[in-house]
Amino acid sequence: MELLLIDKDKDSITVQIRDADMTVIQPIINELLEDEGVAEVDYNSGHPELDLPVLYVKVKNGKPQTALKRAAKSLSNLFKEGREKLEKSM
Repeated sequence: MELLLIDKDKDSITVQIRDADMTVIQPIINELLEDEGVAEVDYNSGHPELDLPVLYVKVKNGKPQTALKRAAKSLSNLFKEGREKLEKSM
């Protein structure tokens, strides 16, 4: 998955998402929506063959890229914990 910066200002960021499907994108959106510092999250997939998906994040305070990094880190920890539990049970 690759994120390409489209637009950024002090309280919002818009990124284009390459090489990812909804199994990756939806958990990121869910994490962002649960973040109390995030005011708005919008995802637009556009035309499936012509457009790349676009994610918009607006924050109440702090930096929008920090909110995106927090969501990614949270998911990373969640999957790491799940992998460790799976490995222990085998």
